[in-house]
Amino acid sequence: MRLLSIVALVALLASCDIKKTEKGEMPEVDVDVTTEAGELPEYDVDWMDVDVKTTTRMVEVPKLVVVMEEEEVEVPVLDIDMPGEKSERTLMVETEISGTDADLEIQEVRATKNKLYVIATLEKEDTDLDGKTIRKQDQIDINAPALDVEYIVVGERPDRVFNNNNKYVASMNDLSATVKEARVIYSD
Repeated sequence: MRLLSIVALVALLASCDIKKTEKGEMPEVDVDVTTEAGELPEYDVDWMDVDVKTTTRMVEVPKLVVVMEEEEVEVPVLDIDMPGEKSERTLMVETEISGTDADLEIQEVRATKNKLYVIATLEKEDTDLDGKTIRKQDQIDINAPALDVEYIVVGERPDRVFNNNNKYVASMNDLSATVKEARVIYSD
């Protein structure tokens, strides 16, 4: 055990850069027991020196090409009469998918006194996306006073960070009691 301790101490000292920074001196002792303070040597121990730098390397970086085209489509417009100043805005539910394609469609909009619930379905299709990631969206325009909006997608949540904007449930039966009791103001 003592040999192991000596070997560990020697290894530690061998891996360090030790520089003596001050000369040491032993205390002087007078026979009549008067002493002068001594001074132990001081050492700077530089155990490791690390340099951080960068270099340029060729690496494969995925590139995604998205082509957006404008098309004329019919979009539902909800005109909601309730107290407050109305303004037009778009309620858009989006999801990002990979693996196999899926269809995203708004099925219902439900309302309470101060909140709208936009409920969409996400149904998987058979088309393989060949490693690509795409975004799907559906929208409804409303003309109403300002209300809080919660987006709920019925279907399996795709494993993408972007999808944290929506709440996902497995089926309509899994909606909270508050959402189930809200008044349906739009149904597809």
